[in-house]
Amino acid sequence: MEIKQLLQLVKEGKMSIHEAEKLLKKLPYEDLDFAKLDHHRTLRTGFGEVVFCQSKTPEQNAEIFAHFYAAGKNVLGTRANQTQYEAVKQSVPGAQFDPISRCIIATEQHLTPKGSVAVCTGGTSDMPVAEEAAKTAEFFGARVSRFYDVGVAGIHRLFANMEQINQANCIIAVAGMEGALPGVIAGLTDRPVIAVPTSVGYGANFEGLSALLTMLNSCAEGIGVVNIDNGFGAGYLAAQINRLVCDGKSKEER
Repeated sequence: MEIKQLLQLVKEGKMSIHEAEKLLKKLPYEDLDFAKLDHHRTLRTGFGEVVFCQSKTPEQNAEIFAHFYAAGKNVLGTRANQTQYEAVKQSVPGAQFDPISRCIIATEQHLTPKGSVAVCTGGTSDMPVAEEAAKTAEFFGARVSRFYDVGVAGIHRLFANMEQINQANCIIAVAGMEGALPGVIAGLTDRPVIAVPTSVGYGANFEGLSALLTMLNSCAEGIGVVNIDNGFGAGYLAAQINRLVCDGKSKEER
């Protein structure tokens, strides 16, 4: 439960001061010994804490999800596997797992999607990273359009979709191999482009390093680059940009 919501319930007499005090004792973070859950992150940054499931035991992930969910929060877990999901589902029956993005999502509060983020990939093999980005952006309230397998090896596929891509507030471009896609898109749009290098490619791609260097050295303007295979980081940043655009439009309308 968010601070404003809690205070409003107390003000309206729907929650006692004693009940509010019990909830506030868990703030600004809740100590589980093995993890300290940051319940104030939404208040500081606008978006809540995300669970990085990789390397955690199934039991640890399940307990973290259960505590966040019990606090009335939507919970996103990244880099999860089926075993971890099964444990989480025991604690949070409504949790859903997407095996492509490896994301676990438990939704307590429904968000109406707003704005637009475009997620593009060079090839189908880049989809797991792209889906991690797309699921993250959607989790944080963005409406996401997917444009997969539009790489520069068949550049007509990209050109055929550019009109739709240019309608987005922010574009995520995911590519392995030589990683040329973000630079090409940036030369065709006035939208910010978030480049995501993937570890997809043949031997000399150095597990994504070749794509990363291409993106960092692009001569096209308006590109920001995240780390190799970091779909989550790209999706989070795109959601922030999208939120600012939508908030700006709302103020103009008022």
